[in-house]
Amino acid sequence: MKIFKDKHTLQKEILKTKGTSFVPTMGGLHKGHISLIKQSKKSKFKTLVSIFVNPKQFNKKSDFRSYPRNTKKDIKLLKKLKIDYLYIPTFKDIYGFRPKNKIFLDKSSKKLCGKFRKGHFEGVLNVVNRFIEIIKPRYIFLGKKDYQQLFLIKKHIEKRKIKSKIIECKTIRENNGIACSSRNLNLSKSQMKIASNIFHHLSNLKKKLKKNYSLFKINKIKKDLIKLGANKIDYLENYNTKSFKKIKKPNKKYNLFFAYYIKKVRLIDNI
Repeated sequence: MKIFKDKHTLQKEILKTKGTSFVPTMGGLHKGHISLIKQSKKSKFKTLVSIFVNPKQFNKKSDFRSYPRNTKKDIKLLKKLKIDYLYIPTFKDIYGFRPKNKIFLDKSSKKLCGKFRKGHFEGVLNVVNRFIEIIKPRYIFLGKKDYQQLFLIKKHIEKRKIKSKIIECKTIRENNGIACSSRNLNLSKSQMKIASNIFHHLSNLKKKLKKNYSLFKINKIKKDLIKLGANKIDYLENYNTKSFKKIKKPNKKYNLFFAYYIKKVRLIDNI
């Protein structure tokens, strides 16, 4: 595994290859990241992983500061996985140039997480756009846990006619059901239990909605989640996964999207 900390050296290395399969991360690697990397390694291209905690996608400085970081542990894991390249850029390396493509921010960026985290998706697309320009990956591997982010990145790539192809990968879950996330590292054992209970409650609800959609009463469900231990609910909505529009009637292509807090830790998921 070769480690790069500046884009120019990395670009020279990439020119020697047929291309790369890119797995962007902010570190705090978990089973979800491992799954993306294993999928990437199946491709005919070199696997490139990045670790960069992007300050521009955090709407609260405290959230940026508390984001889990353990680069030494991450590097050790990536060596075991035998990836080809690791890119750990500085802020200047990423933001010290003007990209050719302007970001395309679809109107759906104002929904769900976009409504509660102003500037978040603009920050995400900004950094992804810059990574694409630096690396020019053949494939980009992204998980469905951050579905809204995945949808918006796909829209940006489509609108700007970028040649990189997005590979959607299923959400990987902990043994207790909750989606793997770097933020889980900030949860205590008792808080993990709360998150698990919330997931199973909503998972059971989603099954019941197939037979009786009138059970979807947001205020009641939010009260149930508070009783289970959530401190605050940002949103709880059913969206069509193709159009990313809120549904009025149940159909086969919809997921239940939700975001909530356990103390200061914000968790998101979709079922």
